[in-house]
Amino acid sequence: MNHHVLQRRIETPLGPLTAARSATGLSGLWFDGQKHHPGALDVPEDDGSDAVLSATEAALTAYFSGKSFDLPPLDPAGTAFQREVWQALLAIAPGQPSTYGALAERLGRASAARALGAAVGRNPISVLVPCHRVVGADGSLTGYAGGLERKQALLSLEGVTA
Repeated sequence: MNHHVLQRRIETPLGPLTAARSATGLSGLWFDGQKHHPGALDVPEDDGSDAVLSATEAALTAYFSGKSFDLPPLDPAGTAFQREVWQALLAIAPGQPSTYGALAERLGRASAARALGAAVGRNPISVLVPCHRVVGADGSLTGYAGGLERKQALLSLEGVTA
């Protein structure tokens, strides 16, 4: 069964994104060519009237303009552990990157930094669920499914120099 029911292409300063929604919320947001991109989705294109996808586009427009925004309802598909990690990413404030180890400790899973890193890398909702705010223990930019140049650009937009 397909978790996604509708999609929309959204243009951003860092390239186009494909946004997908489930019956209850935003289920995916991927840059073209990024790792773990599901490929062509076999769901209809939004005609511009869908509330969740419109809220997603408005949130992205505000984000790239440096303004605050409300998140659309989120519904990423994943394991319970992945969803726990993705929820924790939402608590990382703009301009305040966290490390994988600190995130693992915050979740009470200090010994699970590698598994946590894998879950961060599988985040299906780019930009709005801010996996780009997780950096290496030494502050270095580690992997980003959308590419390190995009990770650097997103962090720079938030005032972080790496």
